[in-house]
Amino acid sequence: MAKIKTSFFCQNCGAQYSKWRGQCTSCKEWNTIVEEIVQTEKHPAWSGKKQKSKALKIADIRAEEELRIETKNTELDRVLGGGVVPGAVILLGGEPGIGKSTLMLQLALKIKGLQTLYISGEESKSQIKMRAERLGGANSNCLILSETSTSVIFKHINSIMPDLLIVDSVQTLHSQNIDSSAGSVSQIKETAAELLRFAKETATPIILIGHITKDGNIAGPKILEHMVDVVLHFEGDRNHIYRILRAQKNRFGSTAELGIFKMENNGLNEVHNPSDILISAKNEALSGTAIAASVEGMRPMLIEVQALVSSAVYGTPQRSATGFDLRRLSMLLAVLEKRCGFRLGAKDVFLNVTGGIKVNDPSIDLCVIASILSSNENIAISDKICFAGEVGLSGEIRPATRIEQRILEAEKLGFNEIFISRYNKVNKGRFAIKIVEFGKIEEVFQVLFN
Repeated sequence: MAKIKTSFFCQNCGAQYSKWRGQCTSCKEWNTIVEEIVQTEKHPAWSGKKQKSKALKIADIRAEEELRIETKNTELDRVLGGGVVPGAVILLGGEPGIGKSTLMLQLALKIKGLQTLYISGEESKSQIKMRAERLGGANSNCLILSETSTSVIFKHINSIMPDLLIVDSVQTLHSQNIDSSAGSVSQIKETAAELLRFAKETATPIILIGHITKDGNIAGPKILEHMVDVVLHFEGDRNHIYRILRAQKNRFGSTAELGIFKMENNGLNEVHNPSDILISAKNEALSGTAIAASVEGMRPMLIEVQALVSSAVYGTPQRSATGFDLRRLSMLLAVLEKRCGFRLGAKDVFLNVTGGIKVNDPSIDLCVIASILSSNENIAISDKICFAGEVGLSGEIRPATRIEQRILEAEKLGFNEIFISRYNKVNKGRFAIKIVEFGKIEEVFQVLFN
């Protein structure tokens, strides 16, 4: 019998220590360090034939295009880079109740011609059956297994040999090689390593659903994200119906793409034209509202930004932002105060990106400033004007990337004017929409509000 070896792990960040301590020096959390058994007798759950490899010259290696399995879900395929690559391990994280299990069950029910094994460690077979009926899907090639032990799971896999494996969730799995409880750092590392070994040796794609911490990171050790091939993050406001799927890591495609879904009674439906749904319909022009021409990955879309500027009731002015970086909002307010002379330091500023989505594109700065000035002056901006430009610390309007895609999207949706930076090299004769160029924020203010 092998000697039992124990170590101490932080349950919050996964840091390892040789002895117990009260505070984790890595994440600064208290009372999160737990002793775990890291070595016992090895009983490998998966024992496949390991192929021998040899070193080759880079000139002798043949570059072959990766085969992809289409998921029949346009938005998911876009984020993955065209489909699921055989042998790839995909990690999907998101808040509780955001729709991770629903999306994966829809995927298992929609793919025809492939043997799919859906393993659930959180729900019973009857619960999954009820959800499948609600989603309105039926697939004879989709098999359901409620199990948490990896040794039992691999016995079923050996008898079925599925073409696609979905695990919900990786934190519920338990390996007999580790004596610690399910969800601990050691268990997550061991079970993920067993699944990874199976995926690479049999070229079977695996999708793992992972929980997240209160900070928004995937629960468990950071090494879990390094082990897998693709890390997807499912986000959105639970009070809104729209969900966004982002790729944080992708070895087989771009990480800039995103997919948009709509949560309805029959499951998650794809949103093919997000510009139509992210702009709210209004009967009258209201101050504090502006439209930004944004680009996420290779996908242009128009979003609505709402701002409210009011006199501070209390001594300290409030700054609040939903769907936009609060620190960037503070920077833009400082630019307006210092460079343009607007006295906003004593006023409350509230900012909201409609639809419940979060936008990271810096080229919506001009739209944010326009909405803030519109609310401050109480003058409405025409709903036929959109903005695309980044604002620098000196108050200059910097050029936006992929400006032609933004202009074409605004033109397609019926906008009459688009405000951009004069440093963008654009052939105005190609577009029917009126293109107005600016160099500083003061010039935009004079055109809009004078």
